[in-house]
Amino acid sequence: MSLPPLVEPAAELTVDEVRRYSRHLIIPDVGMDGQKRLKNAKVLCVGAGGLGSPALMYLAAAGVGTLGIVEFDEVDESNLQRQIIHSQSDIGRSKAESARDSVLGINPYVNVILHQERLEADNVMDIFSQYDLIVDGTDNFATRYLVNDACVLLNKPYVWGSIYRFDGQASVFWSEYGPCYRCLYPEPPPPGMVPSCAEGGVLGVLCASIGSIQVTEAIKVLAGVGDPLVGRLMIYDALEMQYRQVKVRKDPDCAVCGKNPTVTELIDYEAFCGVVSEEAQEAALGSTITPKQLKEWIDEGENIDIIDVREQNEYEIVSIPGARLVPKNEFLMGSALQDLPQNKKIVLHCKTGVRSAEVLAVLKSAGFADAVHVGGGVIGWVNQIEPEKPVY
Repeated sequence: MSLPPLVEPAAELTVDEVRRYSRHLIIPDVGMDGQKRLKNAKVLCVGAGGLGSPALMYLAAAGVGTLGIVEFDEVDESNLQRQIIHSQSDIGRSKAESARDSVLGINPYVNVILHQERLEADNVMDIFSQYDLIVDGTDNFATRYLVNDACVLLNKPYVWGSIYRFDGQASVFWSEYGPCYRCLYPEPPPPGMVPSCAEGGVLGVLCASIGSIQVTEAIKVLAGVGDPLVGRLMIYDALEMQYRQVKVRKDPDCAVCGKNPTVTELIDYEAFCGVVSEEAQEAALGSTITPKQLKEWIDEGENIDIIDVREQNEYEIVSIPGARLVPKNEFLMGSALQDLPQNKKIVLHCKTGVRSAEVLAVLKSAGFADAVHVGGGVIGWVNQIEPEKPVY
């Protein structure tokens, strides 16, 4: 559907701006009017990571007048495979400050506002209220639902994107004209069911593919051109190089944008999404050991069976000495239980402790009462015991 322009045009473009944006100005659907609207626009990017990197860079190049960046993290070497707004020299720096410097290097006429804090229910309304449109580059469900609900309550449009391995999705959610994120995904998936990019990986260039779609949609909404992805979900399969669309209808019973909403204010999104299931939390209570404790058990020759519940490709990057690989899914399917020793103490670990806690719950329910898992996983092991090993 065609929508009216989101913002009013700025009073004028300077001579330098006309030169800079000349390739936009000669497009009939953009022209002076559209470029002035971009200049007058205020866009907030939530995250300066995989999706936020190309989004910020192309929004700056396009001439969006004010760019806000919500980001509290620091640049890590593992980011550089896909987060192209940062460079080798930025490792250890604030991502927000690194992104700001890159944006200003691309376009010095952009006003960059930094929000160097974690986006939460107690600050999101104040931050979002300062902008016309939100670009969501988050990678966790709790923040996605937070962004959605805040945008619905503030009647703000936002451009959503998601990436995982070789697959990407994008859409525009604007409850005034179409569905919101909850209309598409009313409930978050069960804890541990969908791996994060940190657990499952992502093809670096996929960020550019989806991030550029997000910027395209942002420009269309701001300038009022074309047919934005409102009510449509774009799905991209990089392996097959295929794009397809799915229609998304507004749910009249949606909890936040429906006719009789039950969510009329922000909620506890960590609890709503349940980063770790209640079963896993209960299983881990009193059955979590530290990497140092595991090292002591190994050195003392304790009768233990160390089981790594990650995937084969993760195991090949780094592993704990003596650990054998049994992927999490084999426990969830039940096939791994029959091969567990009855005369040894089971010690589980994963990358950070989330997946191993889920498997621990399975083992506890199967009668392995003395099983434990390693809090912090292999990352904690490397940081505390073998810092010379790589992390991912």
